Amino acid sequence: MSWTVADAVDYKGFPADRSKTGGWVPATLVLGIEVSERLSTMGIAVNLVTYLVGVMHLPSSTSANVVTDFMGTSFLLCLLGGFLADSFLGRYKTIAVFSIIQTLGTGALAIATKLPQLRPPPCHASASHTCKPANGFQMGILYVALYLIALGTGGLKSSVSGFGTDQFDEKDEKEKAQMTYFFNRFFFFISIGTLTAVTVLVYLQDEVGRSWSYGICSVSMLVAILIFLSGTKRYRYKKSLGSPIVQIFQVIVAAINKRKMELPYNAELLYEDTPEAQRIHHTDQFRFLDKAAIVAEGDFERNVVSAPNPWKLCSVTRVEEVKMMVGLMPIWATTIIFWTTYAQMITFSVEQASTMERSIGGFLIPAGSLTVFFVAAIMITLAVYDRLIMPVWKKWKGKPGFTNLQRIAIGLVLSAFGMAAAALAEKKRLAVARAIATAATANNTTTTLPISVFFLIPQFFLVGAGEAFIYTGQLDFFITQSPKGMKTMSTGLFLTTLSLGFFVSSLLVSVVKRVSGGSNGGQGWLADNINHGRLDCFYGLLAVLGIINFALYLVCAVWYKPRSQKPGLQMESSAEPENKC
Repeated sequence: MSWTVADAVDYKGFPADRSKTGGWVPATLVLGIEVSERLSTMGIAVNLVTYLVGVMHLPSSTSANVVTDFMGTSFLLCLLGGFLADSFLGRYKTIAVFSIIQTLGTGALAIATKLPQLRPPPCHASASHTCKPANGFQMGILYVALYLIALGTGGLKSSVSGFGTDQFDEKDEKEKAQMTYFFNRFFFFISIGTLTAVTVLVYLQDEVGRSWSYGICSVSMLVAILIFLSGTKRYRYKKSLGSPIVQIFQVIVAAINKRKMELPYNAELLYEDTPEAQRIHHTDQFRFLDKAAIVAEGDFERNVVSAPNPWKLCSVTRVEEVKMMVGLMPIWATTIIFWTTYAQMITFSVEQASTMERSIGGFLIPAGSLTVFFVAAIMITLAVYDRLIMPVWKKWKGKPGFTNLQRIAIGLVLSAFGMAAAALAEKKRLAVARAIATAATANNTTTTLPISVFFLIPQFFLVGAGEAFIYTGQLDFFITQSPKGMKTMSTGLFLTTLSLGFFVSSLLVSVVKRVSGGSNGGQGWLADNINHGRLDCFYGLLAVLGIINFALYLVCAVWYKPRSQKPGLQMESSAEPENKC
């Protein structure tokens, strides 16, 4: 049995032979899928707003909402992908199916951006002339392509890294060490995909053609799929254990059905069938859920010995697992606003950049490529934290680094400062825009503003540094504070903060557009042309909301009582990227 892996099988369903399956080679074959997914999703997201405004002639606020809805849906569909992988398809089939879906999506997007019938006629907007926006059919085709990509992205994000780690046996010390290096390589390939997307692909979109860029994404994913399928006989496959989402609903349904029953005076009378070594001790928090563990008539299936119906009776350990997840919700809720701030970096900030001077010598920097400063800020922050802050903190406090809650707090503060810096930069940009507005109107032309795009670097850098802290802090918090049996759910919680952050951005833009419509000469804060709006006020609003949210976060952090923790993750690239999106 030492030649087989206990909890894995080969492609024929037999116990996996350690010498013939798994290890570095099969795990490496999975990485191509991740690079192609990053290339497609980020290459589209960071430059989509310029296409919607400049080619499809949509208003600024509408374009921003299209992007944030697309990204929010991508992250939300990770839950669907995870559910299908855990309950029905398994990770291998999930990757194969959803990678094909994403290939179809990027192919459809390449066609949508190539055919002139699928976009409105070109024109240059001015104060006296308004361009005709895309019609319903043209936007419909674009939405079909985008949401095929979102569906593919959601399925892949939920399974790629997990399937990669399945190729290593955690019980074998040698393979466990190899898994750590796999995490490093995984993070490296994510970075390569992102950097390539925001530099090379964005440049191709602006200078060569979007259809060529999106076509490259389709071809790269198709090649990655073929490479992935070539390792079918070498992979290790782990059996699905069921979705934790179902387990959570089982506890809630059982507790609701028994809501009129009285809890026993002694918690030891509640049902428990978990082995002693794996039990979680009963707590008095959220006692309503304890009713799911009250033994009642009809809870056990007929003709089956000691097998209760999980929708009627749950063990104390299962109930306590759900309690632990419920206890995480206040911290979860107060981190959503950060990702709303993050959404502005790939929408309005890119649109700001498109109006500013971006030339270096004879080279014109694509507006979407400004996000490279965002990625650089993350990498610099991680390096400084690892090499400077951690050693100093260890000498001063005797601890290896900031706690997960402290890192989340730092990220929230930096994001608020980032929005304040964005408001100041926009105020400067608007002053320049107004100063040259008369000349531009007289000539009936749209003029690039004589203000350097590098004024936007502080907002990219501050929010990027904030992501480095809050991203690792959230992962650490959700992984270490979630029950062991619901590790997949901890990933889901993290992903939903990103998803809801983008959706909150869309909601906030719509509300501000409606409420501020009567101000600023009828243009409102978020005018169709940002040179006529007050985007600085919108950024200021986000800064204020960030400060209020930070105060609420501090209250929640003080209220939260952590259970005995597993070893925490630090801000290094070796942190488990199976939670990386």
